[in-house]
Amino acid sequence: MRISISGKNIEVSDYLRDLVKKKVSKLDRYFPKDTEAQVTMAVERSRHIVEVTIPYSGGIIRGEEVTGDMYASIDNVLDKLEKQIIKHRTKLEKNLKAEAFKYESPLFGGSYEDQEEEGPALVRTKRFDIKPMSVEEAMLQIELLGHSFYVFKNSRTGAVNVLYVRKDGNYGLIETE
Repeated sequence: MRISISGKNIEVSDYLRDLVKKKVSKLDRYFPKDTEAQVTMAVERSRHIVEVTIPYSGGIIRGEEVTGDMYASIDNVLDKLEKQIIKHRTKLEKNLKAEAFKYESPLFGGSYEDQEEEGPALVRTKRFDIKPMSVEEAMLQIELLGHSFYVFKNSRTGAVNVLYVRKDGNYGLIETE
């Protein structure tokens, strides 16, 4: 597994780089050798953020963890990633490394049986008319409705867009092609 490490508002020391490479490389039991993992470490105020993204042949696995300690964030995000892999292992197995689950237990947590569970189910379907509107009108609608996202037809482009509220309170826009 190839691991690329970057830092935002932090100088990644050699010790921290080696520690991250050592810990993240343990996940190579699940992925083919040519898989690349991108690790981004950031410090914002007293928050230590670690984000790990692993694109593989079937999609992307991503985890992010925020704590007051960089080492705890690293451990927590790896535990979270492994739980995601194990939880969805039947769906992922054809894209993961052969014999990825031959080991007795996961690297960062309990057992495989503890982790595997039924995923979320589709419990509701909504249908609605998409009305052409500007991004500003969609921002107003999302505020009025109190939702975290809003689907609308962009009157400028004619394409279906999704407006969503970001964690920082600002808005994001997803445009279709």
